[in-house]
Amino acid sequence: MERSEMNRENQHNRSRRSLLRAALLLATSGPALMPRLATALSAEPRQLSFHHLHTNEKLSFVYYADGRYVSSELAKATRFLRDFRTGDVHPIDPHLFDYLYAAQWATGSRGVFEIISGYRSPASNAMLRRVSTGVAKRSLHTRGRAIDVRLTDIDTARLRDAALTLRQGGVGYYRKSNFVHLDTGRVRTW
Repeated sequence: MERSEMNRENQHNRSRRSLLRAALLLATSGPALMPRLATALSAEPRQLSFHHLHTNEKLSFVYYADGRYVSSELAKATRFLRDFRTGDVHPIDPHLFDYLYAAQWATGSRGVFEIISGYRSPASNAMLRRVSTGVAKRSLHTRGRAIDVRLTDIDTARLRDAALTLRQGGVGYYRKSNFVHLDTGRVRTW
């Protein structure tokens, strides 16, 4: 097996394990979630819809189909989530899309993710640190492993609660600014 094939297979297995772990955690959250979880965890295609609030661009894409990530769709999403200040592009962790997908299904949302921030170049991150509080020096945004979002059809507190239940990474809740930060780092909350 070629190295790239092995990497794709490893990514697929990690994604599947993450979603299965999420299913076990959510199974204890109540029977109402189970039908949606069955759909979310099946081999069916996984689709997300985004609206970037800074560029006004929209993207609806199937990032996972036929049991694997769709590289051409991941490339579109990577370009979409570029640093809107500089235009810099950086690969986005596919597990971040799995996290968004699972959180959306857990809430029952059929809405669109409004993107506040995806990838941030080190220069943009440094600028934000100078003018704002709460911006991490080694932000996972600079590694394509974090996103700031809200959903168009549910309250951000509900999205936060679903993400906390999933325990897939970091969850930051910014009530006043009306968004949730999700990342694929260690499980933590603020």
